[in-house]
Amino acid sequence: MTSLPDTASPLYEKVKDYILTNIGTGQWGTDSRLPSENELVASLGVSRMTVHRALRELTSAGLLIRVQGVGTFVAPPRPQSALIEINNIAAEILARGNRHRAEVLVLEKVAASMDLASSFEVPRQAPLSHSIVVHFENDVPVQIEERFVNPALVPDYDKQDFARMATYDYLMQKTPATEVEHIISAVPADRIMAAHLDIAEGSCCLLLHRRTWTGAVVATLSRLTYAGSRYSLGSRYLTSKIA
Repeated sequence: MTSLPDTASPLYEKVKDYILTNIGTGQWGTDSRLPSENELVASLGVSRMTVHRALRELTSAGLLIRVQGVGTFVAPPRPQSALIEINNIAAEILARGNRHRAEVLVLEKVAASMDLASSFEVPRQAPLSHSIVVHFENDVPVQIEERFVNPALVPDYDKQDFARMATYDYLMQKTPATEVEHIISAVPADRIMAAHLDIAEGSCCLLLHRRTWTGAVVATLSRLTYAGSRYSLGSRYLTSKIA
């Protein structure tokens, strides 16, 4: 019998986390057929009502597709607005017809500080992968990308050549995000930011703080710093009608 996450969440939420984890880790890829409700009931040791609610809510969220008489399938990814989407800056730059290059400053394993341990929900001093990459558009630095990555989900992150391959592409292959948290703030450039972005110390920068989950597990924590005078963040999207 499969064990569900040991949390205080309701059972149906645990079933949802179990399903999302299997999707996020690639165990169940896009268009894959999930086990039947009866199979999930037997393997997870929960009631049919619990499984039904979990599947219904994930279907309503657009993560699953249920075909009457056929089964339940993993839905293809849905396009999202630029501001909330996990964007690939290299692809954005190339789409504008400009040249992109990346300079890898740091690629290492580190021990989680108290703050990082709290963010990743792991013990202090637990190992994390860490990278710092500067992205250039037509040889002008536009973004400092700092990432911390859970090696339990992506064990070989610190062995990749991110000057040749975007961290975004690698992470999306290895541990697609099922949940994302974004926090955006304006910060003054410190000495290191100013040097990497070739701007004056104290200049305004945009800081995008992003945390991603694969199922119930925190996968990455990223700090994306943009030179405020060279970049903007925005989105356009349709809203549902308000009754």
